[in-house]
Amino acid sequence: MKKILTCTTLLLATMFCAAQKTILHCGRLVDVKTEQLLTERSIFVENGKITGVVEGYAPAGPDDQLIDLKDRTVMPGLIDMHVHLVTESSRSGTLEKYTLNPADHAYRSVLHAERTLLAGFTTVRDLGGNNGVNISLRNAINKNLIKGPRVYTAGKSIATTGGHADPTNGYRRDLTTDPGPEDGVVNGPEECAKAVRQRYKEGSDLIKITASGGVLSMAKSADNPQFTEDEVRAIVATAKDYGFRVAAHAHGAEGMKRAIRAGVNSIEHGTYMDDEAIQLFKKHGTYLVPTITAGKSTADSAAIPGYYPEMVTAKALVVGPHIQNTFAKAYQAGVKIAFGTDAGVFPHGKNWIEFVYMHEAGMPALAAIKAATWYAADLLGTTDIMGAIETGKLADIIAVDGNPVDDIYSMGRVKFVMKGGVVYLRD
Repeated sequence: MKKILTCTTLLLATMFCAAQKTILHCGRLVDVKTEQLLTERSIFVENGKITGVVEGYAPAGPDDQLIDLKDRTVMPGLIDMHVHLVTESSRSGTLEKYTLNPADHAYRSVLHAERTLLAGFTTVRDLGGNNGVNISLRNAINKNLIKGPRVYTAGKSIATTGGHADPTNGYRRDLTTDPGPEDGVVNGPEECAKAVRQRYKEGSDLIKITASGGVLSMAKSADNPQFTEDEVRAIVATAKDYGFRVAAHAHGAEGMKRAIRAGVNSIEHGTYMDDEAIQLFKKHGTYLVPTITAGKSTADSAAIPGYYPEMVTAKALVVGPHIQNTFAKAYQAGVKIAFGTDAGVFPHGKNWIEFVYMHEAGMPALAAIKAATWYAADLLGTTDIMGAIETGKLADIIAVDGNPVDDIYSMGRVKFVMKGGVVYLRD
């Protein structure tokens, strides 16, 4: 009996060591670091990671899984650096603040996450939600309970009283409370530090602040500065203590300039940046996450009578059309760009449309893909595990039908999605 057990143990060990290898035959492969399109490459995947990339079509062994992508363009899994997975824009959005429970939002977010993954976005940065739903969504995905992209979330955005992310904006007086740091609303450096620590306590991965007014909030200005520079410095300093990076929503020039000088890692939107702001971006190495799709989609929705409240409509019609031109100016000036869409302001799964708008504004297709892979990973601080198809990195790999260099719309024709070595879509 002892010999039989020993033999069985050895057999299981041998089977484990000879785990199945996956080989992907790639007709075209995007080298995001050099912005080159390579041809006829093979990628080896084992245990969720890339174990090799070679020229030509490597033969598969009898126990290997071979995936034929010879007629596709293969690239690293895409990274969207600005999404809101818990919500999605609709005509009833204002009413739903009062009629939906956190559980309702949670169930909806499951669908949003799966759509995003199947569109080729294997990683996202979720920049704000309420009631901890985005944190729970991230945890469920990490435990393989549901399908979705790898999520890095800010939890609740941090705002000042009456600022863009004050959750009580627009409430009638008897419903209005005075939210504090626990709810992501701060006044003064001490409360700013407490709000960062609260996000740490709740399990956030990063910090998001609203450094200027915004479009979809029930507050008059879309671009006024809403933090003092000392307040932002307190947030950034505390965030560094806890290993957080800081993203700053900012449409207005003064708000973004204060945030950049205070040391944030990225500016979201950047609509009204001026020449001084551009120089600060370059001096401090701050990333711009442009969200052109959000600008265009909110302007389109605002043209539909009754879609938004009147206050929001007025802002959306003015702010939305500016973002693409601002992006073009920033890109030409040499500002670092990381891909981000603000999905949730428009339907999830349509994130790829941002590539079209970036390309229209003068960014070559491969540069736009680099912004959604290598540069996005750099902003996240995760280039050691993702952002390129290289040995040792996570096997986050997608393929599209067509060649983005010739047809940028091919980014909307995703036919293959692998995240962490697991295939979620295969045409």
